[in-house]
Amino acid sequence: MDKALQTMIDNMPEKTGKSLNEWIKILKSKTFKKHSEAVKYLKTEHDVTHGFANTIVALSKKEDLTDKELLAGMYKGKESLKPIYDELIRYIKSLGDDITITPKKTSVSVIRKHQLILIKPATKTRIDLGFKLKDKPTTDRLKDSGPFGTMCTHRVRVTNISDINAELKSWIKEAYSRSV
Repeated sequence: MDKALQTMIDNMPEKTGKSLNEWIKILKSKTFKKHSEAVKYLKTEHDVTHGFANTIVALSKKEDLTDKELLAGMYKGKESLKPIYDELIRYIKSLGDDITITPKKTSVSVIRKHQLILIKPATKTRIDLGFKLKDKPTTDRLKDSGPFGTMCTHRVRVTNISDINAELKSWIKEAYSRSV
């Protein structure tokens, strides 16, 4: 398990009042159609911060699949995108050891204090990166969030490793620095 994620889980009882297992039991007693509904429930009904709520919900849905298994499923039929994902994660992890990488069934959340990036293999040839960069103007490349809706403010399409250039890295770093 990622060190930052383990730290977050270890700190959960102090920060949220309950352990991860206790939160999972609460979530299992309810029915949510969407990930966002469960997150909203934890935030509004239990006053859990977004970062913890998102992590709790994601971990409650893992159904004992490892991160490796979740990623394998996510990139099945999209194997050519996996090296791009790996390079993105390498760069993101270089920013600090306070980052949690949380794979889900169809996307990966990158969390510091809050989700700062969402990585989603959108098609067989493209990864979409969703960013939290409030008040940042859009550009030809840094577009409106599109299908990410309110989870992100911006979206960048990545089709090959060369797209992970200085410009993209600067947006990743900015999202990281804003998520304190």
